[in-house]
Amino acid sequence: MKLLNRFRGKQAIKPLYFLLIIISFISCKNNDKKATVVNETEVATPTLKPSALISAFKYSPDQDVIISVHRGGKGLKHYPENCLETLKYINDSIPAIYEIDVAQTRDNVLVLMHDNTLERTTTGTDRLNKYTFEELQAFNLKDDYGNQTTFKIPALKDVLVWAKQNNVVLTLDKKRSVSFDAIVALVKQVEAEDVSIIITYDMDQATEAHKLAPNLLLSVSARNQKELDWLLHSNIPTQNMLAFTGTKLSPNDFYKTVQSYGIKTILGTLGNLDKQAEAKGEVPYTIWKDKGIDVFATDRPFEVAKALNIKK
Repeated sequence: MKLLNRFRGKQAIKPLYFLLIIISFISCKNNDKKATVVNETEVATPTLKPSALISAFKYSPDQDVIISVHRGGKGLKHYPENCLETLKYINDSIPAIYEIDVAQTRDNVLVLMHDNTLERTTTGTDRLNKYTFEELQAFNLKDDYGNQTTFKIPALKDVLVWAKQNNVVLTLDKKRSVSFDAIVALVKQVEAEDVSIIITYDMDQATEAHKLAPNLLLSVSARNQKELDWLLHSNIPTQNMLAFTGTKLSPNDFYKTVQSYGIKTILGTLGNLDKQAEAKGEVPYTIWKDKGIDVFATDRPFEVAKALNIKK
């Protein structure tokens, strides 16, 4: 009788034992699923590698002045603006970075072009976005004096590839027809983050561009203390900023304030200031450098290089 009771007791324990095994198995499977989800999330959102320009363009008092060539080169006979051949021509002679304008064709190809229409800079007519990229290749680029060349409207992708291969820095100025999203996507596709700076003109643009590409250097508008304060109180790290201080001179103290945050200053000498320098024998470039200008955005890159003794 005792033996039978012991047997019955064992029989009663077995269903409970198996139930515990099943619960344990299900729990392990669920934990595996959770681990898989975590791992998938980690893979889907990798940490972006900061552009090399973030450290290279950090303000330092002992670094050389930088020449930024407006529209990739203006006022050069037989070499049009926003033209790959012009970038190559200038780059063979002086060290510089290049501001280029980014527009979009009817078939969504990003190209270099400043104007909405073709008449001034090409042999074509009408609005650029009425044409596909292939159709645009029927036209030739013209220089600033109206001389027709054999050069064609370049695709931004080709310019990015050239810049990457030759370690040339580009500052990308988007036109209204283009989104920051499209430009950033192409930069990522070509893996040109280390040679690309995105130009923005206000806080909304700067915030949007930084959200899309937190690893890229941005040219931000800081023409006065108010605009600088907006930037300093934004979510954009100062290390991601290159401060465009406008096309007019600011007080010397303002440049020093910008630099105190590790931010380089850009002065747009293009236009009136370049004309002033030309009229005064290029001396103003040296004066402006001493005021605290780190980058000269100019229509006269060769003259600035000579005045400031900047050599290849």
